[in-house]
Amino acid sequence: MATLADETYDRIRNMILAGELKAGLAIQENGLAKKLNVSRTPVREAIGRLITEGLITRYAGQTPTVQTVSLTDYIEILHMRRLLEGEAAALAAKSSDKSRLEPIAVRNQQMIEAGELGTDEYVALDEELHLTIAELSGSRLLAQNIKDLRLKTRIFDLGGVTKRLVPSGQEHVDILDAIHNGDSEMARQKMAAHIEQVRRSILEELGNLFDN
Repeated sequence: MATLADETYDRIRNMILAGELKAGLAIQENGLAKKLNVSRTPVREAIGRLITEGLITRYAGQTPTVQTVSLTDYIEILHMRRLLEGEAAALAAKSSDKSRLEPIAVRNQQMIEAGELGTDEYVALDEELHLTIAELSGSRLLAQNIKDLRLKTRIFDLGGVTKRLVPSGQEHVDILDAIHNGDSEMARQKMAAHIEQVRRSILEELGNLFDN
């Protein structure tokens, strides 16, 4: 059964990932406790956990703040994700538990056929797919590193994701097919190409913003 500290942690974490608590925002324990209608103790515990997780930073003598991910950091993280998630996909292709990906593949196809999808649905499916593949790698350390890096990319706040829904859906199909067929090298290549397309789309979107 979840404790009050666990519930408070989940609520603050979701507020950060939803953008309600913006990157760089100073976290005031009193104000947050009042907002959540809890005492400062579970808020303090939650902040400690979120610091460990990398969603909040705190330097000696300073107020904790929501983690900031710069564009440079974001591009570097995507580079690391391309390497690590490519390896995870290659290992997943040899997993004996690949059936875990079947319901994800079905939902992915349904989303493609729907044509126009909501961002929340896309993010949820994309996250589930990538983390499941990471787990199927059989390496807990690799899976945890991928999870941590993906968490940091979610902090980077940029609109314009929805226009990639259908292309990403097809990229997911390519990755899932390669894993299903047990083709490690193809799975690695398709995953790397998928993440590279994210990088290109972000840079293109930023270029459009600067041009306008």
